[in-house]
Amino acid sequence: MAEMIDVARSSVQTWQADQMGHMNVQFYLEQATQGLAALGVHLGLGPRFIDAERAWLIARDHHVRFLREQRPGAPFTIRAGVLSVQDFGLRVYSEMWNTVSGEVAATFAADVELMDEDSRETKPLPARAKAAAKALTVELPAHGAPRGLQIYEPRQAPTLAQAEAMKLVFTWQGEVQTAQCDNQGFLVTRHFMGIVSDSIPNLLGQTRGDDRSQNSKVGGAALEYRFHYHVYPKVGDVLTLRSGLKEVGPKTYTWCHWLFDLETGKCVGTAEAVAIALDLETRKAIAIPDEMRGRLEGLVVTGLGV
Repeated sequence: MAEMIDVARSSVQTWQADQMGHMNVQFYLEQATQGLAALGVHLGLGPRFIDAERAWLIARDHHVRFLREQRPGAPFTIRAGVLSVQDFGLRVYSEMWNTVSGEVAATFAADVELMDEDSRETKPLPARAKAAAKALTVELPAHGAPRGLQIYEPRQAPTLAQAEAMKLVFTWQGEVQTAQCDNQGFLVTRHFMGIVSDSIPNLLGQTRGDDRSQNSKVGGAALEYRFHYHVYPKVGDVLTLRSGLKEVGPKTYTWCHWLFDLETGKCVGTAEAVAIALDLETRKAIAIPDEMRGRLEGLVVTGLGV
């Protein structure tokens, strides 16, 4: 097995922190995506290949674990390797670690494909890229393996009509902006996660009556995410999000989020997230009170999944 290679290095900026005071989940995904671009260089799939072949590596599925919160000013490095190689894609593993302490902050396991720059159709990997990828093969470490989520084949893409029939909560809606897209006008990976993150105050407000703007002592944090990207929407598309509670544990609860094209009703992406309530003073997880647990268990929707 090979050693992982460094693919990104930066630091947490103040504007990347959310109301919880730590780096927002969307920016973890942005950094992992930047690391994937650098990994592509090591595989012979860098900018010159992209210019010549008009194809680049794009994620189709992400499993993310958040192990330690990162506060503004924290320096970090991302290292990566390859878990497996197929004709039309790779399973890539990367992890973010604090450059000073060496502690791992987050892990990312991604199914990536070589996609046409304009059509987003999958193309076969060049032989030299597969050979280079095999030379970077690593094993998935225990801290990067699923814990609160199961990794399974994604369900058949749901429709907006199905989500409404299941009475999922309407949590976000908006137009895809140019600033959220790549040079070809497709929504970048970070903003799938950003949409879900932006929806959470509405979700908690409608399901629990919480208003985070009125509570400076208790917040929340994601521990684990699974995101499956069915299609990449384009600038000008209007998207709408529906969310529901999948299960409730002693300290955690698992939400499911389905993102749709409002005009067509077709699914754009699906996600599951394991979350906790967070004491913002001690920075520790809070057990779910029995009264809240009873309310949450009454909100569980059967049939949810990625």
